[in-house]
Amino acid sequence: MLTPAELVWLIAAVAKGDQAAFERLYAATRAKLFGVVIRILRRQDLAEEVIQEAYVKIWNSAGQFNPALASPITWMASIARNRAIDVVRKKSELSIEEEPTAMEVAAESQDPLARREMTEELKRLLECIGRLEPDRQKLVLLAYYNGWSREQLAAKFETPVNTVKTWLRRSMMDIRECLGL
Repeated sequence: MLTPAELVWLIAAVAKGDQAAFERLYAATRAKLFGVVIRILRRQDLAEEVIQEAYVKIWNSAGQFNPALASPITWMASIARNRAIDVVRKKSELSIEEEPTAMEVAAESQDPLARREMTEELKRLLECIGRLEPDRQKLVLLAYYNGWSREQLAAKFETPVNTVKTWLRRSMMDIRECLGL
């Protein structure tokens, strides 16, 4: 994985239409983005389609990227994640609530493209999530790792949507504080 500064430079080059920079950006980030999408969709064929659409959007939106608002990988992962969630909502062949093993499948699956050592950043993040109450840990992981909507979380935790939003916001504040952000 390239450094955030290198990714910022590549996105700026992509915004100017640099195909070689786009190829390098793709090569450096495809495993991460595919991992985000496959965890949400749990179907390789859909995940590959969503990844293709996500990179088209990244190509078209590169000029809108602002490194002061988000890291490059966060910005790209949110594009891929949002597209995957859109597909889940459109398809809705099987509700996540009707599939009780959704959490276990995601927890047991390895990185779909490669096994890599956890980065120090990921270790710190997991440590901070581990400091949350068990229900808040589950809430955060379901929302940001599995891609559950606020409505799905409200049904799962049998609480109003606004309460779920508050819990998520407070949990994210605690995580940011723990990370020193």
